[in-house]
Amino acid sequence: MGEGTILVGGGGKDYAEPRELLLRYANRHGLITGATGTGKTVTLQVLVEGLSAAGVPVFVQDVKGDVSGLSRPGDPAGKMDESLRKRAAQVGMADFAYRAYPVVIWDLFGKEGHPVRATISEMGPLLLARIMELTEAQEGVLNIAFRVADEQGLALLDLKDLQAMLVWLGDNAAEVGRTYGNIAIASLGAIQRALLVLENQGAAGFMGEPRLDLKDLMAVDGGMGRVNILMADKLIQAPRLYAIFLLWLLSELFEELPEVGDPDKPVMVFFFDEAHLLFGDAPKALVDKVAQVVRLIRSKGVGVFFITQNPDDVPAEVLGQLGNRVQHALRAFTPRDAKALKAAAQTFRPNPDFDTETAIREVGTGEAVVSLLEEKGVPAMVSRTLIRPPESRLGPITAAERAETLAASPVAGKYETAVDRESAAEILSGRADKQAKEAAMAEEMLKAAQGGKSAAAPGIGRRYEPAGHAPTSARQSSLGADLAIDYTRDKVADRARDFDVVFETLGGASELTSLALCKPGGVVVGVSGMPDAAFAKAHLPAVLRPLLWVATGRRRRAAARLGVRYRYLFMRPDGDELAELARWVDDGSLRAVIHQTYPLAQAAEAFAELERGRARGKIVITVGA
Repeated sequence: MGEGTILVGGGGKDYAEPRELLLRYANRHGLITGATGTGKTVTLQVLVEGLSAAGVPVFVQDVKGDVSGLSRPGDPAGKMDESLRKRAAQVGMADFAYRAYPVVIWDLFGKEGHPVRATISEMGPLLLARIMELTEAQEGVLNIAFRVADEQGLALLDLKDLQAMLVWLGDNAAEVGRTYGNIAIASLGAIQRALLVLENQGAAGFMGEPRLDLKDLMAVDGGMGRVNILMADKLIQAPRLYAIFLLWLLSELFEELPEVGDPDKPVMVFFFDEAHLLFGDAPKALVDKVAQVVRLIRSKGVGVFFITQNPDDVPAEVLGQLGNRVQHALRAFTPRDAKALKAAAQTFRPNPDFDTETAIREVGTGEAVVSLLEEKGVPAMVSRTLIRPPESRLGPITAAERAETLAASPVAGKYETAVDRESAAEILSGRADKQAKEAAMAEEMLKAAQGGKSAAAPGIGRRYEPAGHAPTSARQSSLGADLAIDYTRDKVADRARDFDVVFETLGGASELTSLALCKPGGVVVGVSGMPDAAFAKAHLPAVLRPLLWVATGRRRRAAARLGVRYRYLFMRPDGDELAELARWVDDGSLRAVIHQTYPLAQAAEAFAELERGRARGKIVITVGA
C-alpha cells in the first residue's frame, strides 16, 4: 500500500494493477452492494483492516457474526491459507501477513457485548418525532414535554422518564396549555403508543445511563484505529430502534466534532450493514434526515459506508452522496432484478474496455466492479477488481474467544451496570406521593372540624406557620399575625376550620394544610419571595412564569373546593407588604366568600344550615331592607 492509500484489490490485466482507496477521500462515503454470497463481507473486512492500520477508528455492524473475526489473526494452517496467499501475490500485496486488530464489541441489548446507551434528552424531540412518525400536532406536544421538563429541572434520561412526563402533561394540560398552547389528549395517547412500540423493540435498554462516550469509539490503540463492532443480529429485527440508534450516533458526532473539511485521513468511518432494513419502510422525513446528516458529516471528517444487496435499496437522496462504489455480482433472474442491474451499471463511470452491465452479472465470488474517487474527488473509471485477501480471520469467533475479547477490552466494566439516578419519573412520583399525603392530612383535619366547631364563630386574623425561624417570624409579625402553629409538632387537626385569615409562608407540605385551617369563607394568603403572576409577567423571564402559575392555580382550585379564597402576596423589595394588603381590602380581594345570605326573619334556617356543617363560605344574616 502506498502512503495515504488503502489497497482494495487488483484490476486490469491479470489483476496486477492496484486499486486503492485514497484516505483523504474516505470521508466522501461509499457503497458496497452485491447478491448474497458474492463477497460483500470480505470487502467490508478488507476496508476495515486498511482503515485501522492507517490509524482510523472504525464502527461496523456485525449482522451474521462474521466480522468478529477481525479480533483474531488468520490461520496459517487453515485450508484457505494457500488460496489467500496466492491471491495476495496476484494483486501485488507483498507484505501480506496474518494479524489481529484492536476490537471492542458492543451490543445495544448488552447480551453479547458492552451495552450502548443514550439518554432521552440527548436524542431530543425532533429525532424522536421523526422515528415515531408523529404528526405536526403530536410533535408540538412532544416539544412541550421536553420544554417543561427542562424548565422544571426534570431530567429525561430513560423511557420511563418520558412516559411519566407525558402522564403529568395530561394531568396538567389546562395550566400548561395556557402558556404553550393546546395539549390534546389524543396527541398524548398517540405519542404513548409510539413509545410502546419502541419499548417492545428493546428501546428501554438503549435509553438510559451511563451514556456512551464517543471518545471510547474514536480511540487509537497501539497506533491502530479501534475497530468497534456492534452485534446486530437481533437489532435488525427492530428497525425503529436500528434507525434511532443510527441517527443518534451520527447526529452526536456531527454536533461534537469540529469542522475539518477534507483531512489527510478520516476522523472515523462507519459501516452500516443490511441498509435496506433502515430504509425499507422508513418515512420520507426520516430518509431526508439521514440524507442531511450524511451530506453534512463529511465536513467533520466522518465517512459512512452502506452495505446492501441492490443499490436501489438506498434512497436516491442518500445514494447520490456515496462516492466510493464496490459492486459485487448481481443476478438478473426477474424483470425487477434486470432493472436493478441496469440501474446499477449506469451509476458508474464507463470503461471502454468492457460492458459494465455484463461485468456486474459475470464477476465471480471475491471479484467486484469498483469505482473509487481519484484526485480532486473525481470517480475513477470502473474496473473489474479482484479483492485482496483479509489478514484477520475469515468467519466468526467462538463464544470463549468473545468472552476473552470482552474481558480484555479497554472499556470493560464501564458500561455494564445501568445507572438509574433520580430523574423525571422519580421526581414526579415523589410529588404525587407528597400531594396524596397532603390531601390525606387535609381530609383528616376537615373530619375533625365536623366534630362540633362552629363554622361561623367569630375569630381574629391569624396565620399558620412553624415557629422558630427568626427572619420568617419577623416578616409574619409585620403582617399582623399573632399566632404561630408548627404543624410538624402541634396537633393541627384540632385547629381545622378555626381561622378567618391564614398567612401561609412555607409552601410544599403546608399548602393544603393551611387551606384546611381556614374557615369556610375565610382567606388564605400565600406569602413568598416569589412574585405573583402580574409581577412575574412584567418582570420575570418567560421561561419562569409557568412554574409559578401552575403552582398558584393548583392552590386556587383546592381553595375553591373548600370554600376558601386564595391570594398570593409577593414579599416586595421595598418591604411594603402591608400597603399591598390594604389595597386588597379596599378592592375587595380579601372579602369573605359568602355561602348564602338570609334575611333576619329566616335566622333559624341560617343557623340550621350552619349546624349541618356543609357551608362553603360564610353564612350572612342581613338586618333591614
